[in-house]
Amino acid sequence: MYVSAIIAAGGRGRRFGAAEPKQLLTVGGRPILERSVSVFLSHPSVHEVVVALPRELIDDPPAFLRSAKAFALHGPRKPLRIVAGGARRQDSVANGFRAASAASDVIVIHDAARPFATADLIARTIAAAAESGAALAALPARDTVKQAASGELVVAQTLPRDSIFLAQTPQAFRRSVLEDALRLADDVTDEASLAERAGHRVRLVKGEASNIKITTPEDLPIAEAIAEATDRSAEAFARRGAESPSPEREGFSRAGTGYDLHRLVAGRPLVIGGVTVPSDVGALGHSDADVVCHAITDAILGAASLGDIGAHFPDADPRWKDASSLDLLARAARMVAEQGLEVGNVDVTVVLERPKIRDHVDAMRHAVAKALAIDAERVSIKGKTNEGVDAVGRGEAIAAHAIALIRAR
Repeated sequence: MYVSAIIAAGGRGRRFGAAEPKQLLTVGGRPILERSVSVFLSHPSVHEVVVALPRELIDDPPAFLRSAKAFALHGPRKPLRIVAGGARRQDSVANGFRAASAASDVIVIHDAARPFATADLIARTIAAAAESGAALAALPARDTVKQAASGELVVAQTLPRDSIFLAQTPQAFRRSVLEDALRLADDVTDEASLAERAGHRVRLVKGEASNIKITTPEDLPIAEAIAEATDRSAEAFARRGAESPSPEREGFSRAGTGYDLHRLVAGRPLVIGGVTVPSDVGALGHSDADVVCHAITDAILGAASLGDIGAHFPDADPRWKDASSLDLLARAARMVAEQGLEVGNVDVTVVLERPKIRDHVDAMRHAVAKALAIDAERVSIKGKTNEGVDAVGRGEAIAAHAIALIRAR
């Protein structure tokens, strides 16, 4: 799954009242914009970053953006593009959308004035958008919410707090959904509103209280306190990392686990480890429902901290309908390789009452090894029964457990 990030930094922050755009001011010794851009440049799920700047900064962008081009903290270097912002927020985003790669499956949009979004929040929002089409980070309201009467400071009604959420960014969309939204000329404050008006459902992802938007000078002391806390945590993490293996150090390795289960039904082929096994029933699923490949995919993605199979190949996406799970596994292996890592070995246990798979194991091992681009000797596949216990034991389902080791290339 190819992900593009657009950083909306085209505004001039007139409400802030500073002589320069607020996104260029420093918080904790670093420009606000630099903080917002760097978390996306270093994110393993993001493949490119597009920054929409005020038009007057295009010819002479901030130094940290010039030096950040083709930069990534982990894995291969990734492109950073700069485009001119527009008169409105959606104009800036539209310019960024046009500059983003046509290969983008998901596009995530973030306010430059929110410098403290975490990598976890970004990952969860991208995963939700890949699954449902559109998603935004949002915080549930904690205070009692009053709606004022039109034109006067008098309470018209009290709104039910449990249904009120405060929108944040990142907001993420499948490419086709964002394209639909940007066709609308409505003047709105975020892209999720456009997606709603275009008829798309928008998923809410639990936001973060520290993910504040710096809007007025009164926000700066709060931002300084958050910056101090987050920078202190980052320094402590870096110190711990210096004492432990990293992808750049010889001997680095990490393990991940995977599990998959599918019901068995008549009229479906039984595909296991890329091999079609003769059977009167097959696994039911959106793709070819290959439990071995699915379990290994989750194991290697988990070891590389790249999410899970549902985030990258959601069953709501028609592209993966009846897809070969060997192909999905190969795609996941390439994602791992993009992080400067390779699969060391995998070990899989298939739990199935019947048919027996022992005569097909070697073919499975070679098929899986080819998808992972490793030798077959580094792939182990075993078959077990569930001794008549539960749905698997009754022959109603098939399951697989996998463990994978990844290491620095």
